[in-house]
Amino acid sequence: MEFRTLVEAARTCRRFHEDKPLSMADLEWLVECARLSPSGRNAQELRFILVGQGETCQKLFALTRWAGALKDWGGPHPGERPTAFIVVLAPEGGKEVHCWDTGIACQTIQLAATSKGWGCCMIQSFDHQAVPALLEIPQGMKPALVLGLGVAKEERRVAPMPENGSFSYWRDAEQVHYVPKRDVDELVVKRY
Repeated sequence: MEFRTLVEAARTCRRFHEDKPLSMADLEWLVECARLSPSGRNAQELRFILVGQGETCQKLFALTRWAGALKDWGGPHPGERPTAFIVVLAPEGGKEVHCWDTGIACQTIQLAATSKGWGCCMIQSFDHQAVPALLEIPQGMKPALVLGLGVAKEERRVAPMPENGSFSYWRDAEQVHYVPKRDVDELVVKRY
């Protein structure tokens, strides 16, 4: 797939084929891709917890919140929930570089997942007290993002930014998920 096409396809996915679970080997491959991506100072301080399908996956799902802009949707229904999670851990202490590294690693995982036809949802809306307890996160580390993963079940498309400037995503009657994006001319401040 051409790279721009891959990036355009790598929209947040919130519905998955629960009957087609990702394997632990699939999750390890995604982390391998993240491992090879750039890291500030090459310090490689992020760590990952892999959660495959099963009881822990169900408990972790219950600690996440989905699609705040879709007010009439309570999140993935049974049969459409992620079949795996990758929890990205960063050292406590909040160095700015950890935010950058988290973004780089998670975008790499999302692009890698999309290249395989899988979906990925980067989740920052989760229970920040219960997740560390559930996963027995090592002392000195904190969950930065939770990535919900699985075989994508929904169609996602990029749409032009509406005239009213709202950046909220929406679904049409066929449940196609649309994400508005600003035009490149609006983003480029100057050209020299």
